[in-house]
Amino acid sequence: MKRNINFLDLGLQPLANNYINKKDLKKKEKKYRLKVGIDLKTKLVSINKPISSKIMFNNKYPYRSSMSKTMIKSFLDLSKIINKKFNPNKILEIGSNDGSFIKNFSKKKVIGIEPCSNVEKITKKMGFNTYPDYWDLKTARKIFKKNGNVDLIYSANTISHIQNLDEVFKSINIVLNDKGILIIEDPSLLECLKKNTYDQFYNEHIYVFSLIGIESILKKHNLEVFHVQNLQIHGGSNRYFIKKINNKRKIKSSVKFTRDNEIKYGLDKISTYRQFAKRVRSSKKILKDIFHKINSKNKKIIGYGVTAKSTTILNYCKISKKLIEYFVDTTKDKQNKYTPGTKIPIYKYKGFIEKNVEFVFLGAWNFKEEIFKKEKKFIKRGGKFIIHTPIPKII
Repeated sequence: MKRNINFLDLGLQPLANNYINKKDLKKKEKKYRLKVGIDLKTKLVSINKPISSKIMFNNKYPYRSSMSKTMIKSFLDLSKIINKKFNPNKILEIGSNDGSFIKNFSKKKVIGIEPCSNVEKITKKMGFNTYPDYWDLKTARKIFKKNGNVDLIYSANTISHIQNLDEVFKSINIVLNDKGILIIEDPSLLECLKKNTYDQFYNEHIYVFSLIGIESILKKHNLEVFHVQNLQIHGGSNRYFIKKINNKRKIKSSVKFTRDNEIKYGLDKISTYRQFAKRVRSSKKILKDIFHKINSKNKKIIGYGVTAKSTTILNYCKISKKLIEYFVDTTKDKQNKYTPGTKIPIYKYKGFIEKNVEFVFLGAWNFKEEIFKKEKKFIKRGGKFIIHTPIPKII
């Protein structure tokens, strides 16, 4: 029996965060076939042919955690939990980005790892001890040699970006002390399937984790989940609290509850994923129909929030600048550039949606509530948002 089975083909996709400069618009853009499959033994769901980390995560990486009030609040809330429940003396963050998490702690307490040197510099300028390195055995040994063991390791939306999970957890075991805590936060596979958010799959997201999948790899490295916190962030995420097996800390009921829910939904069965793929194909047709119907009435559509996720949607559904006139975004490194693959202009968000706009495609749908609060005037004057999850519709 075949162990790895592909169930979803999202077509040719460009690098999700490779925003194009005007001078490069005529250059041929490299694209990669994006297929998603499941390992029937480990239950890990991943993209078929991962791209080198050095191509995706470099000195031009545009994502900033600090651009979202939702993310800032989430990090602040977690920092309070960490201080109250674990009170660590030394903390390591894998994928520290622009310091939105570690800034909640004393500079003497924290170490950051961030391979994208352009964002790592931001945290370093704030006075934090950060390293512009990829997380691997070499980095772990360097951290241990210079800083010794740490009491707590945190990583949000980063472990799913690293292909070699065995090396990830071997490296963690080098640095984490025997009574230490590992906290991993990543999009939930169960929520992805339930909400039909196929855009969780893009070339940076090598994996979308389930508890049953992550447990299979942790077991190999004498690690185990002792608590799972379900989060609304990023369209539905899981925060896994992990310990070494010889740590006597009690395993909470949330672990069994989450595992049972995943099994009940069928995350251990290939048929569940094939049904998901059918819903994805249906979603593509519905979304395209919405755009073409609005376009046929000569109504203006713009995009709001350019994300790695929106790159998947736009390229899979073949939504070009003929359908979306332009995007607005708050991130400086994306402004005055063009969307990967579809080459739609990206402009600076001015603090409001222009009066001649009737329809807005929500690229940053995972911050929907935050955006709706900000755009009350647009909604009040009859403006409509186009969203793709769980079923594409106009709201």
